[in-house]
Amino acid sequence: MPANYIQGFPPLDWTEQKSLLLGTMVKDDHPDGLQKLRARQFRNRLTHVFLVCGLFGAALVSVCSGAVAVTPGQIASILGERLGIALPWTYEYQHELVVISLRLPRIILGILVGGTLALSGAALQGLFRNPLADPALVGVSSGAALGAVGFIVLGGSVAGLLPEVFGPFYLPTAAFAGGLLIAVLVYRIGVVDGRTQVATMLLAGIAFNAICSALIGMFVFNSDDQQLRDLTFWTMGSLSRNTWGMLLPVFPLLLLPCVVIPLLSRSLNAYVLGESEAGHLGYNVEQLKMLTIVFTSLAIGAAVAVSGIIAFVGLVVPHLARLLLGSDHRQVLPCSLLLGAILILLADVISRTMVVPAELPIGVVTSCIGGPFFLWLLINKRMLRGI
Repeated sequence: MPANYIQGFPPLDWTEQKSLLLGTMVKDDHPDGLQKLRARQFRNRLTHVFLVCGLFGAALVSVCSGAVAVTPGQIASILGERLGIALPWTYEYQHELVVISLRLPRIILGILVGGTLALSGAALQGLFRNPLADPALVGVSSGAALGAVGFIVLGGSVAGLLPEVFGPFYLPTAAFAGGLLIAVLVYRIGVVDGRTQVATMLLAGIAFNAICSALIGMFVFNSDDQQLRDLTFWTMGSLSRNTWGMLLPVFPLLLLPCVVIPLLSRSLNAYVLGESEAGHLGYNVEQLKMLTIVFTSLAIGAAVAVSGIIAFVGLVVPHLARLLLGSDHRQVLPCSLLLGAILILLADVISRTMVVPAELPIGVVTSCIGGPFFLWLLINKRMLRGI
């Protein structure tokens, strides 16, 4: 294996290694080194601008598409009226109800869920130094699924003892509590003598995945027909049941990781080169491990709590980001955030329009995309050298 090959990531030239170590773009010894670096910076900026425009385009397509078609002009008039601006496009009350009450919260949630899942996947791949790591690896997704499935099957008797006003929040709260419990257990098992053992956490996550899957199977076996339909739809992921009332409580839980995780990019760059190397460069490795696990678990638990399990986003999107921009986490993390949001919005459009008036679970669409990509990762020799 070449000396400049980082485990699980594409080979780097010396300039890129120095850039990752120092956290800055540096000039190499080649006469054209500065020009190459400037071209790379320009390409990276252009890619991010393109992705931001793509996100706005995907949001516009999402708000226009569905069983009730709405034109961009009607959307502008609906939003303009809310701001006190009169625009010439006419619309009906049905259009306003669909846009404001249904599609806007769904789009915002899709952006946050897709962005946090992809961002968490990129951070975990850097932390585990494994290109096949994804948010489900640490067991949080399975824990959240177990919490939701348990509430669907057993929560009827418990919900009757609680205030009805909080009824819509019982299921997401149970899912978030399940994911949080597994995250705490995995983290506690992974801490040995005050040091976080990443390999131990990985194995603990695999073990809890198996345990949660077995318990989910027991709940499914004991569920009735209606519960079974709810379980099947929820475990495949969907954005259909979300309103402003459901979005607001989880909004800060999803937004906070989007702000904090990109701040860890330089530390992850150093950590990918080796734990001892990162420590010698002055980075607090234990703090990096703790912050990465805490905020990725928070993001995954909150996302699964409101949308169910959406597969392959955390695995596929970080690889697409690295194909576009290389292995530098300063570029990969924000790129993954944007790509994940775009992917979920487009997948949601497909799920809403493919079998109108019914709706496919969004997890089916992302699995159709992620499955072939996962096979490509296994077949590609360049990736296999790092596994």
